[in-house]
Amino acid sequence: MPFRDIDNDLHRLKDIKTEARLIGSRISVAFVGVLLLFGILIFRFYHLQIVNYEAYVTRAESNRIQVQPVPPNRGLIFDRNGVLLAENRPSYTLSIVKERTPDLEKTLVAVATLIDVGEDDLANFRKALSQRRRPYESVPLRYHLTEEEIARIAVNEYALEGVEVEAQLVRYYPYGELFAHTIGYVGRISERELANFDDQMYRRYSGTHSIGKIGVEKYYEEELLGEVGSQHVEVNAHGRVLRTLERIDPVPGKDIYLNLDIEVQKAAAEAMAGRRGAVVAIEVATGGLLALVSTPSFDPNLFVTGISVQNYRELNESPDLPLLNRTIQGQYPPGSTLKPMLGLGGLESRVITPQWRIRDPGFYILENSERRYRDWKKYGHGNQVDLHQAIVESCDTYFYDLSVRMGVDRMHPLGAAFGLGSRTGIDIPSERAGNWPSRMWKKAVRGLPWFPGDSLNMSIGQGDVLATPLQLAVMTAGLATRGIIHEPRVVERVGNEKVLAPAEVRYEAREENWDSVAQAMEAVVHSARGTAKVINRGVTYRIAGKTGTAQVIGIAQDQEYDRDKIHERNRDHALFIAYAPVEKPEVAVAIVIENGEHGSSAAAPVARQVFDTWFAVEAVRQAQREQEAALGYRP
Repeated sequence: MPFRDIDNDLHRLKDIKTEARLIGSRISVAFVGVLLLFGILIFRFYHLQIVNYEAYVTRAESNRIQVQPVPPNRGLIFDRNGVLLAENRPSYTLSIVKERTPDLEKTLVAVATLIDVGEDDLANFRKALSQRRRPYESVPLRYHLTEEEIARIAVNEYALEGVEVEAQLVRYYPYGELFAHTIGYVGRISERELANFDDQMYRRYSGTHSIGKIGVEKYYEEELLGEVGSQHVEVNAHGRVLRTLERIDPVPGKDIYLNLDIEVQKAAAEAMAGRRGAVVAIEVATGGLLALVSTPSFDPNLFVTGISVQNYRELNESPDLPLLNRTIQGQYPPGSTLKPMLGLGGLESRVITPQWRIRDPGFYILENSERRYRDWKKYGHGNQVDLHQAIVESCDTYFYDLSVRMGVDRMHPLGAAFGLGSRTGIDIPSERAGNWPSRMWKKAVRGLPWFPGDSLNMSIGQGDVLATPLQLAVMTAGLATRGIIHEPRVVERVGNEKVLAPAEVRYEAREENWDSVAQAMEAVVHSARGTAKVINRGVTYRIAGKTGTAQVIGIAQDQEYDRDKIHERNRDHALFIAYAPVEKPEVAVAIVIENGEHGSSAAAPVARQVFDTWFAVEAVRQAQREQEAALGYRP
């Protein structure tokens, strides 16, 4: 085989020049690519650092600097003499910031091993966590930590990422049940309430977990809340605050002063002695409410940080209805307490005169009827009963006759003028209107015409007639002021601004007719035959009043009321209205005692205790004012 020159063959296969050009072109392309990438990098750098510098700096700062809301202190609530009724107490709260917690469920378990965390606490926490909130906003888990619990959390802080112990001001009601229905309470903001918030409301409540639920706390929420502040804080990568950079202080809520007098409120509550019912005392010259007592009551402090399921069930399912504000929501047949007003209307419409007399055999029979409408006194009040005696002894038969003479078309506008059948306009929510029937009402609601028997029932405050204790107090104040009706007011002053009750003349009558009714009401208490004479012993002032008894269940015409055969809760209600002193009325009261049976023995003594307390307290305060004036003291 001939020898071949291998080097010569390789030289023919490999074109060195072509390969050199190829390598050179590749290097050039790579160099251009590097230059292009470097140019893109420079452009991107320019875009970030020059063109969009402000935007990215702001974004970076937002990760480092947070804006946190600073909640305002809620306004305080005082009685008319400056006694603190609702305050803010410091409390330590355990909260969790979800964004700083790697494993929320594990953290909750760890916390539960250190302090007591109930099912209600967890349920409220999860509910609050699901609501709209700001990033890194803490959510309360447990309120009112003890010093021992705070120490346990502090020792284990290293293992509880996102857990904080915060000092907060929490609402507290030092007198508990005494003012629960009137002042009300604050509670956690619910999902329904939060859903109704607009952006402005959401901003105002940022950092605040509670809102007024009932009573003054709800009605004056806007004034009590205040204005939220803010602070810019620097945080680290874990969200912990390093320092405060800027702060705008919140504006605290306005303090509120009530017309309520704590001594009168206490006296009324004590006089009720645990019985179900209501007491309303009103200053006739201003419409300011001196006492609003609804019994039984409840402790409003239970609701502030979230009431337990068990406690709420006990209150809500109680047959005594402690959550019901009987002063404005309890609707009762007013019974004979309407008789002075109806007597005034009869005089003013001239269907009767003060001298008009009827025979009372103990019952009344309508023309062309056989039904007997019974008087409370079995054999009647005699053969010559006039208006004065009818009011003093509460003669039903007289007012049966009067109702037929007046008719519903005169009675209805009369009662409406004194506020029956409509809300009074009181400055707490959830007031009910009661019912003051008319022809139109019965046709619309029952689909029936008005019958004379309806007028008879109306004249003694039975049948379809319903009134709240507040309405009866307003009516009584209207009798005391001779027709001037004030809208009742719980609040006397918001901050330095007076809350004035609008007043208007609702009913005009001749002076001699006012005198007739006033003298009869005075005799109810101070005459030997008055139904409320039991409270006149030792009294140093004159009281004008009227007792009332209202049936809870109907009694058949051929049967008599026998308390021993009737369940306690089906027995008659006891009522009493009054004002004092007669010559220059200051205070009007209305009392309802459920199933108390007799207004004279059950309700009237409550009014006497309220009056005694008011006049005694006012005498002491007047002496103090005179002494201060003599010393040149100026408030």
